[in-house]
Amino acid sequence: MSAALAGDAVSYHSFLALLCGHLRAYFRRRLARWPDEVEDLVQETLIAVHNQRATYDARQPLTAWVYAIARYKLVDLLRRRAGREALHEPFDDEAALFATSADQSQDAKRDVARLLGRLPERQRLPIVRTKLEGRSVEETAAMTGMSVSAVKVNIHRGMKALARLIRDDEDR
Repeated sequence: MSAALAGDAVSYHSFLALLCGHLRAYFRRRLARWPDEVEDLVQETLIAVHNQRATYDARQPLTAWVYAIARYKLVDLLRRRAGREALHEPFDDEAALFATSADQSQDAKRDVARLLGRLPERQRLPIVRTKLEGRSVEETAAMTGMSVSAVKVNIHRGMKALARLIRDDEDR
């Protein structure tokens, strides 16, 4: 998408082709009652993605932005197809409709790992052990050979460093 926004037509074509498959799967799971609507909804979503592409913030996960557009298109279809009565019927796949995608979760994990990899080990390890693995400061101190106060200081410094790295990435 980034290359496409920079004017690379081949990348944009590839992006849209790849996106078609993801959107078809997304809509098929949610439109079992109306399978004929899947292709129309894929096309409507692709048009919306194209028309709104200037609003995409490259610092944010692409999947979150695309699936937000897809959800709006799905809700619009449900309103059109079923009328007001359907808005009061329970939606069988409600949890899946509003759940975050696995891709989004993987994107976030990858981004956090990349940022943590830029920290010195003395800051990275205490953050991983306490914030990601849920260990106590005392357990982390024992595992790393640091004192409890050193673990706390390094967590604090590491979190400040992560915030700085994120700001620096946003400024690029």
